[in-house]
Amino acid sequence: MNELLVCKDLEKNYSFVKALNNVNLNLEKGKIIGLLGPNGSGKTTLIKIIAGLLKADKGEVFIDGEKVSEKTKSFVSYLPERNYLDDTMKVYETVDLFSDFYDDFDKEAAFRMLENLDIDINRKFKNLSKGMKEKVQLVLVMSRKAKLYLLDEPIGGVDPATRDYILNTIVSNYAKESTVIISTHLIADVEKVLDEFIFIKNGEIVLQTSVDNLREQKGVSVDEYFREVFKC
Repeated sequence: MNELLVCKDLEKNYSFVKALNNVNLNLEKGKIIGLLGPNGSGKTTLIKIIAGLLKADKGEVFIDGEKVSEKTKSFVSYLPERNYLDDTMKVYETVDLFSDFYDDFDKEAAFRMLENLDIDINRKFKNLSKGMKEKVQLVLVMSRKAKLYLLDEPIGGVDPATRDYILNTIVSNYAKESTVIISTHLIADVEKVLDEFIFIKNGEIVLQTSVDNLREQKGVSVDEYFREVFKC
């Protein structure tokens, strides 16, 4: 079985707002998949439910046959949208922390990536630029030998050169039997690394297909079709 992630009939409500409505997904192993939609479309809510950080009001999620639980957190690597590291810690200390916390963390790979990205591991996190912080957080997430990587807006708010660094780091370092889900609204930047994409709008899945299928059937890029579907 090549299926890694299954979402069945997911619903989530916040007060009077339906954040997710009847979300059904089946995602295979070995793919980089874009979860694409405008701000407020339900991307972060869905990511957090898959990561086990938020409970759906209805429906179920299975990762590699396991229902989302404390167990699945051991093989899901999650990058939140916002900074989650202690500003007073030095970069190498964050690597040590992750190494102690996660059994699947590859410390050598982390230091290698940091060196390739020209990041001074002796600097405190608070003294890094926004782009450098984004890179460090991504390195920590991608240094795990996870089955599923959940990256929530990994290229948001950084310059184009940093976006390229981040995307190259993702492509070069995820395990080929794993799956990467990249949540973003920056379609043109991320499209080049995607195998498949999911369009989500008002908490509902409106399209799931491969990048190649879209180009063959519609003759347009993902970014062009996104603008057509979402009228932006």
